[in-house]
Amino acid sequence: MADPTLADLNRVFARIGVLSFGGPAAQIALMHRELVDERPWLTEDQFLRALSFCMLLPGPEAMQLATYAGWRLQGVVGGLVAGLWFVLPGAAVVLGLAIIYAYLGGVPVVEALFLGVKAAVVAIVLEALFKVAKKALARPAHWVIAGLSFLGIFALALPFPAIIAAAAIWGYFTTREPAGEAVPLPAARGTGATVATWLALWLAPIAVLWLAGAELLTQVATFFSKLAVVTFGGAYAVLAYMTQEVVQDRGWLTTAEMMDGLGLAETTPGPLILVTEFVGFLAGFREGGLALAVGAAALTLWVTFVPCFLWIFAGAPYLDWISARPRLTGALRAITAAVVGVILNLSLWFAAHVIFREVPTFTAGPIRIIAPERASLDLAALALAIGATVLLLVLKWPLLRVLGISALAGLVISRLV
Repeated sequence: MADPTLADLNRVFARIGVLSFGGPAAQIALMHRELVDERPWLTEDQFLRALSFCMLLPGPEAMQLATYAGWRLQGVVGGLVAGLWFVLPGAAVVLGLAIIYAYLGGVPVVEALFLGVKAAVVAIVLEALFKVAKKALARPAHWVIAGLSFLGIFALALPFPAIIAAAAIWGYFTTREPAGEAVPLPAARGTGATVATWLALWLAPIAVLWLAGAELLTQVATFFSKLAVVTFGGAYAVLAYMTQEVVQDRGWLTTAEMMDGLGLAETTPGPLILVTEFVGFLAGFREGGLALAVGAAALTLWVTFVPCFLWIFAGAPYLDWISARPRLTGALRAITAAVVGVILNLSLWFAAHVIFREVPTFTAGPIRIIAPERASLDLAALALAIGATVLLLVLKWPLLRVLGISALAGLVISRLV
């Protein structure tokens, strides 16, 4: 079969972008059906090797897989077409929902709907925990890494990047290189120019904003650029770190708004990391109204996804060589094990803030403990969370159906109590 044209890529990846609900597993399955099963644009081996490569990278692996597929089929232009179509439909929906939320979030009906959504988020994060743990904890050492990671972020408030770095170093140096034939390093030309170009595109807005004295936008660009480098293990892994920064340290959002943002991102197509757009929008809205909010949201998208194009366009020519490096695979497996501990922390944090109205934090030296007040238990939220968990984890209902039912249940309960 002849290579697809750009028109073909636009048509197929536009459909993928609009239909990419359900998180990375569903998105990867959708791309496999479109790119391998229904049309022979990629072989099974090419698809799986590309997926393994993308899982080594920070950022949303499904978006990067789409970008790689487009690059392989039509070069840089094809990669841009595929990657942008994967992101932009969901980004447009998130922006619209964020505008509605900013103006109507305090309306009792909206608050009641979001009570059910937040309860469903508890079940969603638990499901992510179980899925990642089943995949990641294959060896006793991985259980130890997960436990230490949980204690580090839950009790000691260690920075997420430090936890990821420690796990990667341990995995890299404890993995033995096999004695098989090594894959030679390719002589790919233009890598330096590619890296320089995309680094300039990524960092130029930060420099311009800093020189212009745009303090909030500079902070937004700098923070989410840092987040783009440490987003290993999917959005759930980095949410605890992001929440700590934007809620506790910077005060851009409240805890309830952060959970509402995750619920919104779960209902839209595209990568879950689009929740960063919601965070950037509300930070700008609180500081300077709608215009600043839209600018902050656009800037957040830029510094979140431009790095993804950098990783793919610079690294794609080296795919075979990277895939054959067992030490890198060992580092990735250790990172994934650490992510289990981070998601466990996130699960407890979300559950506590949904089910209890008051969740004070106590510190004793380097140890930090959250201690929900029993008298502030919200029985309605507890019932909604249990119901959503049963529907999602036990009955295996589709995610969007569970979110919808939970939102309506929250509205009904608010009318009864």
